[in-house]
Amino acid sequence: MRVLVVEDFEILARTIGTGLRREGLAVDVVLDGVDAFERLAVTRYDVVVLDRDLPGVGGDDVCRHIVAEHPASRVLMLTASGTVRERVEGLGLGADDYLPKPFDFDELVARIRALGRRPATALPPVLTVGELALDPAQRVATRAGRRLELSPKEFGVLECLMAAGGRPVSAEELLERVWDEAADPFTTTVKTTVRRLRARLGDPPVIHTVREAGYRVEEA
Repeated sequence: MRVLVVEDFEILARTIGTGLRREGLAVDVVLDGVDAFERLAVTRYDVVVLDRDLPGVGGDDVCRHIVAEHPASRVLMLTASGTVRERVEGLGLGADDYLPKPFDFDELVARIRALGRRPATALPPVLTVGELALDPAQRVATRAGRRLELSPKEFGVLECLMAAGGRPVSAEELLERVWDEAADPFTTTVKTTVRRLRARLGDPPVIHTVREAGYRVEEA
């Protein structure tokens, strides 16, 4: 899951970003609305964690822009404006959820994951391909009933491939969806992660390389 955090209080923004990365999410962090517009123009985000009280270009304007130009991205407003009236206003702008500060980090993670399970095209709660099953909410993957011990990036790659429904997924798309701005696009990190993932899944192989197209999960 790719997440954009838009928060002008830098210490809080960096803390949220670090915590979400530890939860296995790919996270970009910006401190104002202008930078948010720039990131949204080049990257597709599953969830945008948006402070409503931004200097300059406010969070309300960013929210309107996301609703109009990036409807597949879900918006979680995270702000000190916590009265009922202000929450209603925020949701009325098109935000999908609203969490007032101060907040519990575990609740923030749960809400982000819940929003991430609501893409434009609905996905089943558990993804299955043959004997392979993956539960994004519980962060559990199994094959033939055997639980797979996967790193966060391995789990993210497998989730992207299974969610694609048999469509080949390019290395560039995997890099964008699973990693974040810190990833070097010229490294072999995707190839290395796919190789490790294949080893953990065991035989017969279910991740196949599609020439000049990327990778695809197919039933063994």
